[in-house]
Amino acid sequence: MVKPSPLDNRDTSAIAWGRYRRLMLGMALVSTLAVICALLYLHATLPHGLTIHMIIATTAGVGLSVMLGAALMGLVFLSSGSGHDEAIEDPFENDPEMKNDKP
Repeated sequence: MVKPSPLDNRDTSAIAWGRYRRLMLGMALVSTLAVICALLYLHATLPHGLTIHMIIATTAGVGLSVMLGAALMGLVFLSSGSGHDEAIEDPFENDPEMKNDKP
């Protein structure tokens, strides 16, 4: 039998997803700052200046990398913080060969 997840509860779910949205909003600001810093660094170090293609590539590469990392880590925090991780069924719970207490 599958255990019910705390995210099935409407109140718990609203709180958890609200925290996730706040985290993502904050990380969007951090991502924007990272893009600006990367573009300023490239502008200062490249002898011929920035082309439009380099600006687009840098913005997409840095911005999306930061946001992807934030989204995945945010989902880990959401799953752990809401109690969703404890709601899974462990098929190896009673298997002595799967325990990590061996030297």
